[in-house]
Amino acid sequence: MLAAFPVEVCSMQDFPGIPEPEETGSTFLENATIKAKAASAFTGLPALADDSGICVDALAGAPGIYSARWAGLGSSADDWIRKTLELLGDTPEESRTCRYVCSLCLTNASGDVVAVSEGTMEGRIGHSPIGTGGFGYDPIFMVAPLFTVTAAELTPDEKHAISHRGVALRNLLEIIVQAKLLG
Repeated sequence: MLAAFPVEVCSMQDFPGIPEPEETGSTFLENATIKAKAASAFTGLPALADDSGICVDALAGAPGIYSARWAGLGSSADDWIRKTLELLGDTPEESRTCRYVCSLCLTNASGDVVAVSEGTMEGRIGHSPIGTGGFGYDPIFMVAPLFTVTAAELTPDEKHAISHRGVALRNLLEIIVQAKLLG
């Protein structure tokens, strides 16, 4: 999605020794901002950071910003799924609503925030894992509005077209173009 822009995309793996910042924010956007600023401070380059997770309405929005630590430090996606399904138990279909949320933060080389964006993908939590694609909670995330497939059953192209990250990145690119932040 960034191919049309005059930028070279690197990952944190391209910068050995870059520290993993502590995510002390109380929102996805606060954590994305912490990560982007830390990356700019270490590299001296502009940085784009993401913080994402799943919010389940019947669990008061949990796991939210704790999605990757939902079942404890070092837990796996299988552990997160198991915990979510156990907590939801026999919760009726109409009350199993959820959404994936992605917040993006773009900083300049000085670490100043120049653009932020958020995207969501609506769904419901299924009763058991289905599908082998995707990652994380995808096998129990029934995609709205039909709720007939999980995110783990979508092809990568299908998922990118509707995913929270796809929406957030398209929104961010629109902000970048309108503000003429890149050539």
